[in-house]
Amino acid sequence: MKNDFVDFIKIYCKSGDGGIGSVHFYRDRRTIRGGPDGGTGGKGGDIIIKGNSHIHNFLHLRYHKHWIAKSGSPGKGNNITGANGNNLLIEVPIGTVVKDERKNIIMEITKDFQEEILFEGGKGGKGNAFFKNSIHQSPCYAQPGIKTKGNWVFLELKILADVGFIGFPNTGKSTLLSTITKAKPKIGNFAFTTKVPHIGVVEIGFNSFLVADIPGIIEKASEGKGLGHYFLRHIERNTVLLFLISSDTSDKKKEYFILLNELKKFNSSLLKKKRLLAISKSDLINNEKKREIKEFFVKLKENIIFISSFTKEGLSELIKILWKLIKE
Repeated sequence: MKNDFVDFIKIYCKSGDGGIGSVHFYRDRRTIRGGPDGGTGGKGGDIIIKGNSHIHNFLHLRYHKHWIAKSGSPGKGNNITGANGNNLLIEVPIGTVVKDERKNIIMEITKDFQEEILFEGGKGGKGNAFFKNSIHQSPCYAQPGIKTKGNWVFLELKILADVGFIGFPNTGKSTLLSTITKAKPKIGNFAFTTKVPHIGVVEIGFNSFLVADIPGIIEKASEGKGLGHYFLRHIERNTVLLFLISSDTSDKKKEYFILLNELKKFNSSLLKKKRLLAISKSDLINNEKKREIKEFFVKLKENIIFISSFTKEGLSELIKILWKLIKE
């Protein structure tokens, strides 16, 4: 896995403590024993999570794992409230899920500029002026301000893309991504060229949609083989799943069912998503072979299309079908 792609990280967050209230009595040259005028302490700073579409993973947090907001300032005499502590803003990529130490979801960031308060700062303590009444006209006490507790939280990225490419290694997923979008993933004629997800934008008329190339899945990925299931969480938010099987695969039926089975082991609800099967590298087979493959998968009630990133065969139709499935 590349060191420059971080899609899961644990960070420590602590909002600011509330400032202490002031115990103070008014004094001047003419007033020797004035009444209480101690002000309230300032509020502690909040920890805020903000979505930023220009950030694509948590690399910027790798060496900044402790986020501690400023505490509120103490109250002062003359009923002056202490200054509030500055808020701390943590910017994260769109699609971030924030979980507590028990892995319970606290919040999800799904929009650019979306801001959510992760931890509120403590309230400032009341000064002695607040406690003055007809019975206690000169209180000599104030509140200390609310202390906050630090917490470790998990940030998990689930890429927000409309279409996710699913397939064995070396089936042409990265080549397809680079052909129908401006993305430039690493392409090579060997397994596991892609070791991190890549995203591209497909333009169709005045509209566009996002596609994600998910690193290759192999049989027994659920048992940790290959890259395992590590990246499969990125397709949990995809609207459509595009399965790619290479035309030079000897047993296309077996490969397809292996992919379905691995998805089922990871999250059975993934099989309920809209899906399309594409036979890649279709320039390597003749029309008779295409008919045989199509007849077989049509019997399984699977939608199938033949594509070639080399000759551009079927790519325009593929984009139209995917757009239709997204809009349905």
